[in-house]
Amino acid sequence: MNSPPSRRKKAASTDSTNEDISQQEDPGSATITVTAVEVTELTQEEQSDRLHLERKVERAFFEAGKALAQLRDRKLYRSTHRTFEEYCRDRFGHSRRQSYLLMDAAVVFDNLMEKCDPMDHILPTNERQVRPMTKLEPHQQQEVWVKAVEQAGGKVPPARIVKNVVQQIMERTQAPNTYQLGEVCQILAKDNPELRGKGGCWGIISQVNDFSCTVKLWDGEYTIGLQHLKSFNYLPAECQQMQVICDRINRVYSSGLEESVQKFLESLGKLNRPYLTALEEKLLGVLESEYRDEKIT
Repeated sequence: MNSPPSRRKKAASTDSTNEDISQQEDPGSATITVTAVEVTELTQEEQSDRLHLERKVERAFFEAGKALAQLRDRKLYRSTHRTFEEYCRDRFGHSRRQSYLLMDAAVVFDNLMEKCDPMDHILPTNERQVRPMTKLEPHQQQEVWVKAVEQAGGKVPPARIVKNVVQQIMERTQAPNTYQLGEVCQILAKDNPELRGKGGCWGIISQVNDFSCTVKLWDGEYTIGLQHLKSFNYLPAECQQMQVICDRINRVYSSGLEESVQKFLESLGKLNRPYLTALEEKLLGVLESEYRDEKIT
């Protein structure tokens, strides 16, 4: 008995649907569509622009460090903040350590540019690659970077490789640190740009490291290599006296008084004797009194 036309149509339609479903469920019959990505060559001008912009991105930490150093050295924060550290924290969200790491890195980067820029522009691209070199002499920094680039196969080396090369040089030149806590030392700036303005200053050893000392000066603490320190060989009582003087100067200096007053305090920071004269003692006492009055108000 033949089925009515309508039923045959329905059956055919069902069979067609089942066939479609069967094909869709069969992995072997699935169709994968691949979208081709069109690659467009850059013009010579565009290629030059790209390299220029990449260099700017890579060297952003260097520009930031140089800018921070100018803000600090010229005291451009003084209209809104009493100290550079407070300014950096409020304006940039930097801790004191972050700001000084960037400034130290900029000094090293500047030094490397003199030696390494002709080498296919293989220069650091971030602060961490530079950090292990900040306590080395300029010629040692250049030596480390050249060796690190070689070990990285002619590419920008990661911080790990730089640190390993620095360690090799430090072991080769290791000298015992004979300084003691509380000892009074003079800063020898030599050709170290990090110590600009600190040559001839005296300070108190507050921490003894393997190859450097942390020294408290009239305007804060600095970590300084042994080759940039010279002991005054003061007696223990004289060292204690200078520690008191250093603390007094530091408290007044950090209070943000007039520039002329700060210049006087800076001159006290370059004394080559373990005491203040009667007039220096009197002037410092007046400034301390002014500082206390400001705190009260």
